[in-house]
Amino acid sequence: MANSYLIKPDFQKTYAEITHGKGVFLYDVDGKAYLDASSGAVTASLGHGVTAIRKAIHEQLKKVSFVYRSQFTTAAAERLAATINEKMPTNTPYYSFFVNSGSEATETAMKIAIQYWQDRNQPTKTFILSRWFSYHGITMGALSMSGHLKRRERFSSLLEKYPQVEAPYCYRCPYQLSYPTCQLKCAQELETVIQRVGAKQIAAFIVEPVVGAAGCAITPPRGYYEKIKELCEKYEILLIADEVMTGAYRTGPFLALEHWGVEADIVTLGKGLAAGYATIAAAVISEEIYQTIGHHSKIIMSGHTHSANPLACATALAVLQYGQEENFSEKVKRKGHYLKRQLQHLAERHSFIGEIRGVGLLLGVELVQDRKSKSMFPRHILLLEKLITIAEEHGLLLYPGSCGNGLEGDGFLIAPPFTITYAEMHVLTAKLQSTFTELERVLKEEGIYE
Repeated sequence: MANSYLIKPDFQKTYAEITHGKGVFLYDVDGKAYLDASSGAVTASLGHGVTAIRKAIHEQLKKVSFVYRSQFTTAAAERLAATINEKMPTNTPYYSFFVNSGSEATETAMKIAIQYWQDRNQPTKTFILSRWFSYHGITMGALSMSGHLKRRERFSSLLEKYPQVEAPYCYRCPYQLSYPTCQLKCAQELETVIQRVGAKQIAAFIVEPVVGAAGCAITPPRGYYEKIKELCEKYEILLIADEVMTGAYRTGPFLALEHWGVEADIVTLGKGLAAGYATIAAAVISEEIYQTIGHHSKIIMSGHTHSANPLACATALAVLQYGQEENFSEKVKRKGHYLKRQLQHLAERHSFIGEIRGVGLLLGVELVQDRKSKSMFPRHILLLEKLITIAEEHGLLLYPGSCGNGLEGDGFLIAPPFTITYAEMHVLTAKLQSTFTELERVLKEEGIYE
């Protein structure tokens, strides 16, 4: 390839050029097929080349592809907002503010929470509580809310100290306890933190219902979010559910928080909202917040040039309609159970697999040097990087994540498109088996693994 002027994530890596995709596979210029076991960045939830989505994009292109949100509205944006409201698990209306990425959505949610309390004559409530082992986006406000140590470290002096609460990381409980005898200490801790910071200072508590990149599908036990919601209501703190990765059926229901029967005051959506066919995300707010701001400041102080872009909105609307027609809510549950069992069978053959976790088609694999002690591989051996590279060589795409203590520890996400067939899941696990076998061989050659 001639000199490239495109800035890529890793300056030292040579990237294959993808020419097209079909279903759960991507194909490069040499014709090599890659099974997209991570839906890219847990985004391409319908797979590639869905005819119904392409048709919807083409139809909208024939009408209009851009209007500025401060000048006009469009049928596509109106219908998408109405559809999201219909899918929210409550009889109370929810209103959508459309942006372009998950980072923008969580940052908008943060601003809306602060503005809401200003309009309620409580201007001191500006602090956003968040958890360690969390990732809410790469913009400065979103990164401030993120407890992802590796992504914070370069900019730590510029960031707010919002992460204050331990994550519900049962596999490595920070309190050395076990569920259920722990009595949900990780949830109870929220009250201690609220009292230390001061409820009059706290606008909201933001959570990923299932922790994605920062925790490889850390999934809280039953009762956790029920307690979190109770404490937020007790101290008048808004609950923000960051469903950028988990929303739009990724774990089964439309929102992952539905697994715990809990409703958030603000929900952020992204990634699967348009399934990679367009760039769009949303901050979705409750009736109470909408009416409060509507009666006082009368404008939400956020927005972007391409917010509510009609082409993106039409695409997202088609994606949600396709999901409804295909009954992905039930299919994802069934496929998720099946794939998780297949991964657990692999864990029986490879002792460096510490835990398989997650729900629906958002599954995480944590790797350990010793399963009994849960000891981590030393960071300098670059275990995860080796695994991801070997997987790509075997035509398998995985999503690297953070585990362990946040600086050391290896794990990855498996989150294939919802359209993956059972036969393709067997191909996925066979490729993963080959990847693990090759990784073992490499580690033994290096004297790291016996």
